[in-house]
Amino acid sequence: MEVFKHNQPIIGFMANAKKFAILSVTLVIISLGLLATKGLNYGIDFAGGTIIQIKYNDKAPIDKVRKIISTHKNYAGATVTAFGSDSEIVIRTKQASKSVKGGAKVEITNMLSSTGKFEIRRIDLVGPSVGEELKTKGLMAMLLSIIGILLYLSFRFEWRFATASVIALVHDVTIAMGMLALFQVEVNLPILAAILTVLGYSLNDTVIVFDRIREGIRTIKSPKLEDVIDESVTRTLSRTTLTSLTTFFVVLTLYLLGGEIISGFSFTLLVGVVVGTYSSIFVASPILMWLKFSIADFRDREAKALKRQKEREKQRAMYEQGTI
Repeated sequence: MEVFKHNQPIIGFMANAKKFAILSVTLVIISLGLLATKGLNYGIDFAGGTIIQIKYNDKAPIDKVRKIISTHKNYAGATVTAFGSDSEIVIRTKQASKSVKGGAKVEITNMLSSTGKFEIRRIDLVGPSVGEELKTKGLMAMLLSIIGILLYLSFRFEWRFATASVIALVHDVTIAMGMLALFQVEVNLPILAAILTVLGYSLNDTVIVFDRIREGIRTIKSPKLEDVIDESVTRTLSRTTLTSLTTFFVVLTLYLLGGEIISGFSFTLLVGVVVGTYSSIFVASPILMWLKFSIADFRDREAKALKRQKEREKQRAMYEQGTI
């Protein structure tokens, strides 16, 4: 299946590279501003707190529970959300003292006795020190992922490709986190998993585009990198469009129908899929051009490598024939 025909006219992506660069820089600056002013809404996983899971025999009266919970000083600012089915709810509060955990079962039972028959399935407490440790380890996971990607791409391609890819990844993660700050999505471990997934998705898309560009350098006769990038990216449009749309609609379905539990996770992926697809074409590729990647030098290295390979094969053949 092809969205664009094989003989699709070459699209001049690089002719508009500066316009998209201005757009990207603007989005990144806005995202950094949101992170600096509004900040991330850290959930219990990172900020510490208590999670109480309750299952009702019938449909859970969420509105009534919220009204009752809001009147209790130990649960000020607590959130009440559905959990899996309409008969289960989760109460999240940033209070994480041992006294809250020790008395929570009795307090909740007494407070919600008028809401119907229910059972308290679990009470989990995350202390502030544990939350801070999780936050630090989450940040380290992202940094190590980016460093690993830089090393991998430097080995597979060369440093200009690696640099362009990492800049595109930082661009994607910054905008995704800016959107989390803008809509005050609760940042927890699933959100961290979503951000790491965005890194992987964006990298995969960028590597495919770079592979096609590298192939185009070998086969396209034009000495201009802009022409090679335009033709290479045009040839990947069908694949990129189909993959991105398929992923987008799956994640959109999760966001619309998945419920409160995975809404933050799917929202982050939605932003990541859109931004990651955009960056692989309009961020990574122009940066490769601005880093003065030389087609002549690349072709020269390729020719020398091919010559060395042929010499080794010739020597091996002579050795096997007993001539050396």
